Amino acid sequence: MNFFHGGLTQTFNSSRVVYKRSPGRFDLRMASRGKSETGKLKQNMEEQLDRLMQQLQDLEECREDLDEEEYEETKKETLEQLAEFNDSLKKIMSGDMTLVDELSGMQLAIQAAISQAFKTPEVIRLFAKKQPGQLRTRLAEMDRDLMVGKLSRDVHTQQKMEILIALRKLGEKLTAEDETFLTENATATLSQFEKVTANTGSEDKIMALASSSVKTKV
Repeated sequence: MNFFHGGLTQTFNSSRVVYKRSPGRFDLRMASRGKSETGKLKQNMEEQLDRLMQQLQDLEECREDLDEEEYEETKKETLEQLAEFNDSLKKIMSGDMTLVDELSGMQLAIQAAISQAFKTPEVIRLFAKKQPGQLRTRLAEMDRDLMVGKLSRDVHTQQKMEILIALRKLGEKLTAEDETFLTENATATLSQFEKVTANTGSEDKIMALASSSVKTKV
């Protein structure tokens, strides 16, 4: 059984999942820049990103059916797909301030995924679509799940860090308590992501961070 996600064909075979490259991965057209065209382009790119995030989620859900080498190889392939998508995004945004305003959040979210600073596909989606309200709602739900034992503290901490950093990157004001939480729980990868994305021309550093992280288990 085959499914298509973000340029990869997902094949289920005897409870195993394999991703293969498919042609024409990113059909991002350089159309005229009217309001309607910009909206269509943004929607197209959001759909591409959604498929890539679903691909990441599917990979994690099928991890137990893969041996470690297959998992690492597929993870690396997925990150390469994200890097290609990021390159396409940069080219389309180049010199167009309207698109920069519309798609800057998406670019940061993709960089967070490439570097593996963010590991939660749904958080990456909401970050990319600039949805601070939904991010805060997810955080409140996570806090409740932690209290009733439905979510482990380690998972809660990782995802809360991702959400708080996403909110800060989106220009949202954090409470003093949230700032303290970030300081006390910062990992090297998250700290480095914040540092390199604060500077222009950070793509090479992002890719270096990704290559150093890809062998680490998620």
